[in-house]
Amino acid sequence: MKTDLTLYDRTLTLFRYPKRNNETLQAWDAGDEYLIQHVEEMGLPQGQHIVVLNDNFGALSCWLSDKHHVTMVSDSFIVQQATQTNLADNDCNPVSFATSLEAIPANVDLVIMQIPRNNRYLTWQLAQLRKTLPSHVPVIAVNKAKEIHSSTLKLFEKYLGETKTSLAWKKHRLVLSQANSPQAIEVEPFTVWSVDEHNMTLKNHANVYSGESLDQGARFILQNLPTGDTYKHAIDLGCGNGVLSVKLAQLNPKLNITSVDESFMAVESAKQNLLDNVGNSERFHCIANNCLDGMPAASYDLVVCNPPFHQQQAVTDHIAWQMFCDAKHVLSTGGQLLVIGNRHLGYDIKLKRLFGQSNVSVVSVNKKFVILQATK
Repeated sequence: MKTDLTLYDRTLTLFRYPKRNNETLQAWDAGDEYLIQHVEEMGLPQGQHIVVLNDNFGALSCWLSDKHHVTMVSDSFIVQQATQTNLADNDCNPVSFATSLEAIPANVDLVIMQIPRNNRYLTWQLAQLRKTLPSHVPVIAVNKAKEIHSSTLKLFEKYLGETKTSLAWKKHRLVLSQANSPQAIEVEPFTVWSVDEHNMTLKNHANVYSGESLDQGARFILQNLPTGDTYKHAIDLGCGNGVLSVKLAQLNPKLNITSVDESFMAVESAKQNLLDNVGNSERFHCIANNCLDGMPAASYDLVVCNPPFHQQQAVTDHIAWQMFCDAKHVLSTGGQLLVIGNRHLGYDIKLKRLFGQSNVSVVSVNKKFVILQATK
């Protein structure tokens, strides 16, 4: 795995976060290199204010901080931690950090961005840029050439302004745009929809997984959540919009629930959905974190989890493994981890290795998913 990004006789040593032994995935891609080269060739005077959207693990922010003032805007707690670590490891100048829920900063000279896979999130970001930027400020975006469709360019033109593309380089292409569309189009911060069979209405910020309907895995585990007063302190790990937190709160009126996700938009959505569907309560806590970093050991008796199997655009199972390990750490003796996953992912093998063969059982199974319970 390559860790040194070398361009223009300068080298950055970059790692993903959290740093793992035997890491196989690189902390930057050819799109980052293309953007860096393009900005260098622009010949900008030093001290420009550059906003970086959707930096992968801080490669763009680290590089540009050498000569410019950088504000990194990201929806990812993990990306912000990665950037801070890579900045420190490379003795880079500090950068400013903002979440995707905050307004685009004023007095910007240039915006560069990795184009997100989620078109709802892309639309939100373009609308925010159009609302804030003067028309002379360039917006330079990048993605794999095969992912830049005519529909992608139409979003740029509709919500931002005049748009063109570059030649392809290492299978990536730049999108060059200006914030000069005839008028700014207002985009609602939430997508709202109901889950009638569970008596709830959900609000979803633009970058929240399954933001327009209930995904099949969540629908299945909702039918198998515990009820009553058996548990006192629960964690919804990788909470997304908080649908499992809401259902747990409805089924267990005395349960203290901590909803955790690495997406700032997910955490805010979960907080709003608990408020709307259950009410304001001191027993609910919603936090952005890298899994369960820093949370006290042996302090919870239930963790529910619907693990992701990708990080950024890379398919990986290390996040699920970290979630399982962290869950075991925070569970008290006799505490239980409830996990749902696609049957082919083999979570039962991982859980038996971690919790012990006799401490893992199947709660329910259908053609696509299996729900597993592991007891500490």
